Amino acid sequence: MNELVIGIDGGGTRTRAILADGAGKTLGAGEAGTSNPLVHGVEAAQRELEHAIARAFENAKLSRHKVAAMCMGLGGAGRAREQQALVAWARETLAERVEVVNDGQIVLAAGTPENWGVAVIAGTGSLAWGRNRAGETARAGGWGYLMGDEGSAFDLARQALRAATQFADGRGDETQLLDAILEFWNLSAPQDLVARVYRSGLTHTDIAQLAPSVVQCAERGDGVAKRLVVEAAEALARGVAAVSHALELSSAPFPLALTGGLILGAEFLREQLWRALERHHCECAPVELVRHPVRGAVRLALALAQTKDEET
Repeated sequence: MNELVIGIDGGGTRTRAILADGAGKTLGAGEAGTSNPLVHGVEAAQRELEHAIARAFENAKLSRHKVAAMCMGLGGAGRAREQQALVAWARETLAERVEVVNDGQIVLAAGTPENWGVAVIAGTGSLAWGRNRAGETARAGGWGYLMGDEGSAFDLARQALRAATQFADGRGDETQLLDAILEFWNLSAPQDLVARVYRSGLTHTDIAQLAPSVVQCAERGDGVAKRLVVEAAEALARGVAAVSHALELSSAPFPLALTGGLILGAEFLREQLWRALERHHCECAPVELVRHPVRGAVRLALALAQTKDEET
């Protein structure tokens, strides 16, 4: 198979595209803004996807043309309506065969030997998604920042803001979080937080940027911050346990793939996650930290193109 494929990773912060040859070798890569169709709409998602793909072709020094297959792993693309709209759009000019999957699927494809097991995303949002050897799938989380995303960077940041303001009022435990948050946003007093959070146009993605500061406070021994990180790890472990139970994986070790800026950048959080998984009787092996989920999208695009070749 000598035809080209495109793999897309559309996360909560940015979109990454890889143009690859039939052996999976990267020819060019491109980035753009977030392409979550549920949060920003299908048209806005398409624009960012276009930008990322165009840059991948530019970096490959190739003229833009239709490829054999494309797989898009997108947050917020779990509903049929968004998927159908994106597939129809992509088939017009981008690829002969198109598949839209959730972002957990490309993490699993990138981080497990045989594309089964459980994938966990803990970045701006959070999700657990899995597949067993029989091809059955299950998910937990992925409800978005208002209804869910427990264990995510946004959720951890939001909990830290609450703890900090409660301490400022004298109705919460003493914590370094207040000073850390003020320093992060270059504010001089707790009262300045109101204008910063509500009047400056902050998005939930912006607020999520506080999460590494929370982990740092926990690592320095702050009791409140440590409790919040432990609770985040517990939330992620519950997602893994729910998925593994639904897929009947818990009777033996199963592969685990982890990705997302929060979980990849915080060893302390990962340590708490291992402990939480033990409490939930989840034995995971091998465990892979997936730093480039887009490689999973390339893997799935190659499989899609191979299916086409077998049919012709």
